[in-house]
Amino acid sequence: MKYSVDKKEQYVVFTPLEEKLDSALSPKLKSELLTVHAEGYRNLVIDMSQVKYVDSSGLSALLVGNREFSREGGIFVVASPQEHVTKLIKISMLDKVFNIVETIEEAAEAIFIHEIEKGGTEDEEEEN
Repeated sequence: MKYSVDKKEQYVVFTPLEEKLDSALSPKLKSELLTVHAEGYRNLVIDMSQVKYVDSSGLSALLVGNREFSREGGIFVVASPQEHVTKLIKISMLDKVFNIVETIEEAAEAIFIHEIEKGGTEDEEEEN
């Protein structure tokens, strides 16, 4: 699976460089998302701008990422999904589960707002 990872201070932008996220690539996607999470990043933006097709296993991989990044107070943002991918997400009613935005800039804004709303209190509590 081809992809790029752009690590920022508050989050990571993970961009699959594939047209399809199907059963052939989903295990690798899950693995890579879990690896980024294990590296200590709490917030992830998955840039779906290159992806034209997602099947149920691809959506499942996204759900795993969403669960892992949300578990410890982080946020998982799906950015720039193409029309067909958006339709599948809506048909699956996952638009109620995922944070979906149109651009990477909107994703960065969503993460910034999420961090402000959390107020950083979790980090302080963990230190005590």
